[in-house]
Amino acid sequence: MTNAQIAELSQKAANGDRQSFGALVERYREGIAAFLHKRTPNINDVEDLTQITFAKAFEKIATYSPKYSFSTWLYRIARNTCIDFERKNHNDTISIETLPPNELPPQSLERSPEETAIAAQDAAFAQLLLSRLKPQYRIVIQLRYQQEYSYKEIAACLNIPIGSVKTRLSRAKEQLVNMIIAAP
Repeated sequence: MTNAQIAELSQKAANGDRQSFGALVERYREGIAAFLHKRTPNINDVEDLTQITFAKAFEKIATYSPKYSFSTWLYRIARNTCIDFERKNHNDTISIETLPPNELPPQSLERSPEETAIAAQDAAFAQLLLSRLKPQYRIVIQLRYQQEYSYKEIAACLNIPIGSVKTRLSRAKEQLVNMIIAAP
């Protein structure tokens, strides 16, 4: 789907055409769900947050300007929806069972059971530390190191200057190091 087609669909959706908005949902549903899954390990929450994201997008579609990327606008809504969800459901505990499969260390014939258990504990500890960061720092860490976004992509996604991306990454890493040092 070209940018012109997306702009046309968004304009029709802004005028109340639900089929046009449905086409946009079809185009972006998987990407939004994957984006949210990186931030929320519970698949039920991901489904709920995906639906909430599109409901908010439908409510606000008239505010979208075609001179900007539709995907950036939509991902910003998804990010804010996730941040709101995390604020409401903040939980400092984490269970290995709740981690998504891609966050668990891969099983290998070369690893002993002890090494596998240690790697799983390390992954859980890393997730716990990330969960304790402020959302503005957590999101840049996740985009940079889990999604492998460039600084420019992060800046576009979050609608902040590249310098702010670098500052937030630096502060997030500093806070993570301090948490590791302070850990028993």
